[in-house]
Amino acid sequence: MEDASDKDWAIAPSSVDFEDPLVRSLSLLAGLLQRPISVEALKAGLPHAQEAFTPELAVRAAERAGLSARVVRRPRLSKILPVTLPCILLLNGGNCCVLNELANGQADVLLPEAGGTAKSVDIQALQEQFTGYAIFARTEARFDDRAPERKLAEPRAWFWGTLAQFWPIYSHVVLASLLINCFAIASPLFIMNVYDRVVPNQAIETLWVLAIGVLTVFGFEFVMRNLRTYFVDIAGKNADVIIASRLLEQLMSTRLDAKPASTGAMANNLREFESLREFFTSGTLVALVDLPFIFLFIGVIYIVAGPVAFVPLAMVPLVICVGLFLQYPLRSLMEKGQREASQKHALLVETIDGLETIKATAAEGRVQRSWERFVGLSAESSGKARFISGLATTFAQIAIQMSTVIVIVFGVYQIAEGNITMGALIAATILTGRALAPLGAVAAMLTRLQQSRVALKSLDELMKAPVERSQNKRFLHRPRLSGQVEFKQVTFSYPGQETKALDNLTFKIKPGERVGMLGRIGSGKSTVSRMMVGLYEPMEGAVLMDGTDIRQVDPADLRRNIGYVSQDNYLFFGSVRDNICFGAPHVDDETILRAAEVAGVSDFLRTHPLGFDLPVGERGMALSGGQRQSVAIASISLLIAPSRSTMRPSGASKRRPNPSTKAV
Repeated sequence: MEDASDKDWAIAPSSVDFEDPLVRSLSLLAGLLQRPISVEALKAGLPHAQEAFTPELAVRAAERAGLSARVVRRPRLSKILPVTLPCILLLNGGNCCVLNELANGQADVLLPEAGGTAKSVDIQALQEQFTGYAIFARTEARFDDRAPERKLAEPRAWFWGTLAQFWPIYSHVVLASLLINCFAIASPLFIMNVYDRVVPNQAIETLWVLAIGVLTVFGFEFVMRNLRTYFVDIAGKNADVIIASRLLEQLMSTRLDAKPASTGAMANNLREFESLREFFTSGTLVALVDLPFIFLFIGVIYIVAGPVAFVPLAMVPLVICVGLFLQYPLRSLMEKGQREASQKHALLVETIDGLETIKATAAEGRVQRSWERFVGLSAESSGKARFISGLATTFAQIAIQMSTVIVIVFGVYQIAEGNITMGALIAATILTGRALAPLGAVAAMLTRLQQSRVALKSLDELMKAPVERSQNKRFLHRPRLSGQVEFKQVTFSYPGQETKALDNLTFKIKPGERVGMLGRIGSGKSTVSRMMVGLYEPMEGAVLMDGTDIRQVDPADLRRNIGYVSQDNYLFFGSVRDNICFGAPHVDDETILRAAEVAGVSDFLRTHPLGFDLPVGERGMALSGGQRQSVAIASISLLIAPSRSTMRPSGASKRRPNPSTKAV
């Protein structure tokens, strides 16, 4: 008798559910709340791991369906109010379900493993599996044109709004800075009292009391400084993660027609985020917080030494005005340097990508000449910017030294007139240095602020770019498409191009038809394929899928049903296995093997000792063009809903790639 374990059940991947129960439960919950959305649309663009879809990601995914969700602890099911239903219950073993109703000792739940089938279970039995955590969601209010938004949109809210979320932590930084600056007064006052009271009277006991007191203050100052550094690091780290995640999410969501023309320039703009990070994670922020406390020290100087306080008070606006005056040429140099750096980085990236072509066409000299020219321009701008920044820093340092000398000279006259004591003059001198110390950092701080301003400006252009999924747009829920494609008088031209790639194109493909597009170079064959999967939108006319304009269908649903392999097959650094399951990391080895067989990948891996662990190199350059295409076809076959012929290759498909998609 044949062992059951050896029996070939011929299970097609389309019949196997690889999805996490949490994301399926979220899709069911959205449907109950009149916000239907597919699993693919919920997951699109989110950093979900291969192991599980976490509750934190579920909260982020809920925003795509127009829901506001949060994870709440409810130890007992009886604590869940009926008005908050439906909700998602997190169960033991990584399972979950959608709770729809609680009544008469029974719970009506929807099971994601059963395709959302409703089932009535005993509350006590459900309580034993309940972890005590639930995800509650509500629909966000949507306003139409009858209620226009009156509030002006805040510029760069993606940055300042994120920092505002951590205001409670930054408030601790301000409080710690207040205490630190108050503690800094202790040392000058200690020295003043020693010179004025202890030394003349030989009051040794008073000396030890003052010494113990000031040492205690130093201990508290040490603790406060470390706490301030800790708070700045915590807030900066969290803000860094959130802002960096939003930048990359915005980049991947940006429509291709709004993508910058230069990849290198875009990469350089993203690299400018490092300058922005220094603003809220380094000493620049601390110096900015310490700046207002200058007047605290000047006030103490006035109490101790009277009119001597006017000397540092006069230096403050002088240093600040000079620093602000130098910001005008520094701003233009920073902007010019940023443009030159973008051009230099774009040339570098283009050179690395096209190194083979450069060598083949003997164009090394031309590229070298362009590189040296841009490097020279960038170095010149950077040198001028450093000179102006150094000029401001040097002036601030000289001003601080001059103020110390003037305080001592003016203080001697005050001592001669009997207005202040020697101890008061020494304390005033120390306090003057402490008061003007933040001014020494003003020049460097203003330079960093200019760098941050330029970086914020370049990144803000990216954040303003149109995206595929606008928050104000609600897509149709189309998880399955039959494959009827229709172009109605479609006209399109690529960004920056005057020539039309498509001009009043009209055709129709019925489900099941196999159509090949033939034409001369530049006739628009690749453009048609790109528009089918929504990579570009028509300028005129419409592209219909099953009679529906594809602009109404969620891009994730559209690309789940249409397999698209680019003319330029781009593979990512890693192995063949990594690239095959690049968009479907949850599939098993059996599915990968079948996809490889269909696409012809097995033909060149079968005799290779590394097999599916064969490295493809950067951009797949370790493989031939045909091998890269086979890997790309195998990868896309895991994303679309395959037909039976796709997963059971014929003899022809074994000889060459012959994918069967629903549309083309």
